[in-house]
Amino acid sequence: MTLSNQARFTKSILRLICMTNCPTLIVTVGLPARGKTYISKKLTRYLNWIGVPTKEFNVGQYRRECVKIYKSFEFFRPDNEEGLKIRRQCALTALNDVCQYLTVEGGQVAVFDATNTTRERRWTITRFAEQNGFKVFFVESVCEDPDVIAENIAQVKLGSPDYIDCNTEEVIEDFMKRIKCYENSYQPLDEVLDRDLSYIKIMDVGRRYLVNRVLDHIQSRIVYYLMNIHITPRSIYLCRHGESDLNVKGRIGGDSGLSGRGKEFAKCLGKFIQEQNIKNLKVWTSQMKRTIQTAEAVAVPYEQWKALNEIDAGVCEEMTYEEIQVHFPVEFSLRDQDKYRYRYPKGESYEDLVQRLEPVIMELERQENVLVICHQAVMRCLLAYFLDKSAEELPYLKCPLHTVLKLTPVAYGCKVESVWLNVEAVNTHRDRPENVDISRMPEEALFTVPAHQ
Repeated sequence: MTLSNQARFTKSILRLICMTNCPTLIVTVGLPARGKTYISKKLTRYLNWIGVPTKEFNVGQYRRECVKIYKSFEFFRPDNEEGLKIRRQCALTALNDVCQYLTVEGGQVAVFDATNTTRERRWTITRFAEQNGFKVFFVESVCEDPDVIAENIAQVKLGSPDYIDCNTEEVIEDFMKRIKCYENSYQPLDEVLDRDLSYIKIMDVGRRYLVNRVLDHIQSRIVYYLMNIHITPRSIYLCRHGESDLNVKGRIGGDSGLSGRGKEFAKCLGKFIQEQNIKNLKVWTSQMKRTIQTAEAVAVPYEQWKALNEIDAGVCEEMTYEEIQVHFPVEFSLRDQDKYRYRYPKGESYEDLVQRLEPVIMELERQENVLVICHQAVMRCLLAYFLDKSAEELPYLKCPLHTVLKLTPVAYGCKVESVWLNVEAVNTHRDRPENVDISRMPEEALFTVPAHQ
């Protein structure tokens, strides 16, 4: 093989490796107030939840750190050379941080959140990605509905650091002028001119989509996710089943029915849901007896999901923590060391559970008002998605029995209301013990085990 042929061969091999394994740079495109940051934050939260290390880089935040005091839309005028220079420098600084995250810090996906409204800017980003061996996927949000734009300004921009101590009218007037600064130079992604780029174009907050050149598994998951989210106001109610007979005995898993207090909670839950007067409420349960019995008392139609079944404890099913410590002390210690990734022998891990629950999350994103009656580990996984909790935090989230969590999605996060329905129940939450060493004494291993019969 000649040197030139060898070089070409090496280059083709490296390109093949890159096409399958290299990091991904997601780039937002669109005018201000089109929901780009909303999309960026949700996408980052989703990818982290499914185990893909992802970080968002908001260029507006870089600009705010550089220019401490925002004065007016004049900063964004195309003829403001000083403003252009600062914005360009902020974008470059953000891209440098992207490079650091994807090449040094072990990130797999970076979300570059900015307007990126010109073909020249997008070409610069594409060239940067090629030089560093990143794939690029563009996400453009196009919206002409004045009501949606006005709602976005009201929800997000009124609370922006740019507009502290400004009244509503001033904010709206200034921000509409800021949008005008971008409109003349805006070059949307074009089916012909940009046919070689990978992208999804979201029109009018999901009424229509255009998807082009999806290259890999990550990009296909991004497309699938973005085609399922919506901005319709709604609430998601999460709760566990009523207290079960095995809960009372401190035994994990199993498929027992409700205790007397569990049945009382189920009746109170039905009354609570009626009082909420929720429009078009859907109720989901697992296929386990205790969630079904709870739903029956709510007296509304419900749908069973196998994906909502409790984590499978394998050989430890229906055992108490004390019994696990006696029979499987090493396993008990290993679980305390890494509760998220630990898999019960012949059972599941929390990591497995997250993968199992992904279709549930997708359907929750598509729906409006839903009540999910589930189990402790399942509720922790769902809650971690909505509250953007890490894999380390997830297995220790507190999800007490007989308590309903009302989750209401807001601009960039989720509002949480906790409602205890005034029915006593056993505590099933076990904090992580300080000593997780395999050689620890049994009393140290069991120190945080809650009381039970």
